[in-house]
Amino acid sequence: MGDSKLILCCFIACILFLGVNGENPYRYITWKVTYGDIYPLGVKQQGILINGQFPGPHIDAVTNDNLIISVYNYLNEPFLISWNGVQQRRNSWQDGVSGTNCPIRPGKNFTYVLQVKDQIGSFYYFPSLLFHKAAGGYGAIRIWSRPKIPVPFPSPAGDFTVLAGDWYKTNHYVLRRLLDSGHNLPFPDGLLINGRGWNGYTFTVDPGRTYRFRVSNVGLTTSINFRIQGHNLKLIEVEGSHTLQNTYTSFDIHLGQSCSFLVTADQIPQDYYVVASTRFTRRVLTTTAVLHYSNSKRGVSGPVPGAPTIQIAPSVMQARSIRWNLTASGPRPNPQGSYHYGLITPSRTIMLSNSAPYINGKQRYAVNGVSYVPADTPLKIADYFKIPGVFNLGSIPTWPPSGNNAYFQTSVMAANFREYVEIVFQNWEDTVQSWQIDGYSFFVVGMNGGQWTPASRSSYNLRDTVARCTTQVYPRSWTAIYMALDNVGMWNIRSENWARQYLGQQFYLRVYSPANSWRDELPIPKNALLCGRARGRHTRPF
Repeated sequence: MGDSKLILCCFIACILFLGVNGENPYRYITWKVTYGDIYPLGVKQQGILINGQFPGPHIDAVTNDNLIISVYNYLNEPFLISWNGVQQRRNSWQDGVSGTNCPIRPGKNFTYVLQVKDQIGSFYYFPSLLFHKAAGGYGAIRIWSRPKIPVPFPSPAGDFTVLAGDWYKTNHYVLRRLLDSGHNLPFPDGLLINGRGWNGYTFTVDPGRTYRFRVSNVGLTTSINFRIQGHNLKLIEVEGSHTLQNTYTSFDIHLGQSCSFLVTADQIPQDYYVVASTRFTRRVLTTTAVLHYSNSKRGVSGPVPGAPTIQIAPSVMQARSIRWNLTASGPRPNPQGSYHYGLITPSRTIMLSNSAPYINGKQRYAVNGVSYVPADTPLKIADYFKIPGVFNLGSIPTWPPSGNNAYFQTSVMAANFREYVEIVFQNWEDTVQSWQIDGYSFFVVGMNGGQWTPASRSSYNLRDTVARCTTQVYPRSWTAIYMALDNVGMWNIRSENWARQYLGQQFYLRVYSPANSWRDELPIPKNALLCGRARGRHTRPF
């Protein structure tokens, strides 16, 4: 009788799992992660390659596809890949950060099993441990709409990826040692577009045709401005949200952010500069790629087009101009605007304030006075096995404390499934901040200078602000978001400035459901790697 019950339970579990994933296609991907020589700024460096490529290969998927990604680690260090913007619905087990996953040890492999559930848009993947991001290992993720879901623009003639960001000639392990010794990073050495320096990459277009450019800031420390000489940029998508199709001559893209533009090849046939330059830096770094008309007989010429540099006001105005396309379908047939985020009253307000304290004489970064220290066991795994002493709920306050004291802690904030929260990012520093929340898309309802107060809500956009997974906070300013906590799991909230993230400007939000049901959260993967205090335990039989 006992065996019969076990077989029945296994059968029911399989039916439930197939009900979730079985009707959608599976895409199988194998990656070999290795070191290799790269020369992005003309200097030989040790890069991190995926299948011999820098940047790594694109991931192309359609809404609801299942991705089976086998990662083989041939580095001499532990390694993890995370998926910037992929929400991992009910499945923080696959998020690929130190709080959710044990690292893939050298010479070993791990297979991620994830679904791009109810998502479209432009994102990227990156290595999340040991400052590996400074060595490469990143690549584009493109999630396409299902064939029967209308898209609010004609099919473009081509689809280009632009992975742009700042870069250091110094190898990643030297930069890591610098941070570990209590120092900040120097100013970057240059900018890259798709792993290349000045005029090192070419986009070929046919005259009169329109192309989609998906642009991500994959850099470590600086916002960028993107533009194409003589051409307009029509914004169509930001991190999975279709936008009103405003036209810009240049566009600010902050750390970790992704967006899509339509660009029409409507100029005299020749070559034009594709430009990325740093924003809010006294010394401006610039790099270029080439937009090549297929019938061009003339190379790039003239000065590289300029753009704002340290000016903040134009960037704020531009950010406020990004609006949700209320009538367009998202990943589902119903219009995006059918979700009336502004009519829901948040159950509570959380304020997060970044700071740059010195602790024990070393430079650190903190959120609400707490500088994050990774645990010896991933938080999600410790939570599942109920291992005591790894972390404590409430180890980070939900409001900035008075005073300037800061301390080390493995900081985890408690939250309940189906809460609807208001989060205010308060920035009293003189630098632009960029924040990422894993597992979610949120509504950027407001941003302004000075101190946020309840009266600041009068300026909120409660009708058509964009939903996204990253947001910037300007110097001595605040940004407010609304977010429905509809995804159970352990979710990383972090600075996208990679030095700040590495030195403690991050924490985890534990979104909890007492139901212990597969309806709310998928079970621990059978192949989950176990390390730290979980070593020697077992995942599940099926």
